[in-house]
Amino acid sequence: MELAVSHNAGVSISLGMPAAPPPVVAPRRKSRQIVLRHDKHPVAVGGDAPVSVQSMATTVTADINATLQQIAELTAAGCQVVRVAVPSQDDADALPIIAKKSGIPVVADIHFQPKYVFAALEAGCAGVRVNPGNIKQFDDKVGEIARAAKDMGTPIRIGVNAGSLDKRLMEKYGKATPEALVESALWEASLFEEHDFRDIKISVKHHDPVIMMQAYMQLAEQCDYPLHLGVTEAGPTFQGTIKSAVAFGGLLSRGIGDTIRVSLSAPPIEEVRVGLQILESLNLRERGLEIVSCPSCGRAQVDVYTLAEQVTAGLEGLEVPLRVAVMGCVVNGPGEARDADLGVASGNGKGQIFVKGEVIKTVPESQIVETLIEEAMRLAEQMEGESGQTDSRNRLGFHS
Repeated sequence: MELAVSHNAGVSISLGMPAAPPPVVAPRRKSRQIVLRHDKHPVAVGGDAPVSVQSMATTVTADINATLQQIAELTAAGCQVVRVAVPSQDDADALPIIAKKSGIPVVADIHFQPKYVFAALEAGCAGVRVNPGNIKQFDDKVGEIARAAKDMGTPIRIGVNAGSLDKRLMEKYGKATPEALVESALWEASLFEEHDFRDIKISVKHHDPVIMMQAYMQLAEQCDYPLHLGVTEAGPTFQGTIKSAVAFGGLLSRGIGDTIRVSLSAPPIEEVRVGLQILESLNLRERGLEIVSCPSCGRAQVDVYTLAEQVTAGLEGLEVPLRVAVMGCVVNGPGEARDADLGVASGNGKGQIFVKGEVIKTVPESQIVETLIEEAMRLAEQMEGESGQTDSRNRLGFHS
């Protein structure tokens, strides 16, 4: 399929899509597959399924309306699986309604009390996360949990955390080493296997990206279960984003990882945005809007910072895969702008506007943002018209 955009100047620009999928750093690790059930949007994890993005609701689960509202917001941001905390009976009682009305699969997060595992299974949750390190007498309950989960067709995530590692392993290793995290996870998985239950995914989280990566690499070599990646307690937005990007990038580039959650001390929507961007950067998800902009320097003859911010704000919500280059000087500007779907190479208070490698016009600096947004809308409408998607102007709040 090829798309073309015609301009008043009579120039026809080819929008032919690449014949081959974008390259990835390494092939995916082979793993078994589980499915998180949902009436409309089930999510497969592992096997040949795409890497999925998760987050966790910050609301009190017992507050059903607030929790469903936040889940709706996360869903709109691109979240595919949501976890909810179940520390009390009131939270457990809310699960049936939340699981039924959520637009994406709901995973119940269980600590300390095994009885809430059974409540989550009966409630119809898509999955249950258990933390073996802090559930009392968990090993003695595995058989019962395995039978109930198998009857319901509900996968279990064995979630090992450095901060709540089993005391026996802490005594053996002295601290939460990669080996300790892996041994904990595989031990608990073996208990489920004894009861012929293998609908399992595993996480071995640590706040240190290096230890976390070592743990997942060891785990990937010793089992074929799908793996949920996470740097636990990663920190505030900036620090947590860096730590998660480094750790996830290092593992995903080796083909390790089937679903991710970026743990930030920030609103959960930010977790989703960072997670999606990490996957897009590794070509593990189709790229949406991508702004390529220079860091500026003494050569810049326009305000690149302001231009990039205004273009980004003006195109927020655009869903078609479009690369827009906002460049500030003649050194790299023309090349980057020419290589993008849409771009501007700026200098002397003016900007040359490129569409698919061709200069279509030159405009003063004051008109660069407006022109780029107009051309982006033109390209988006052309692309969406071919694919039958909703008009991007409506999604972005542009109305005629």
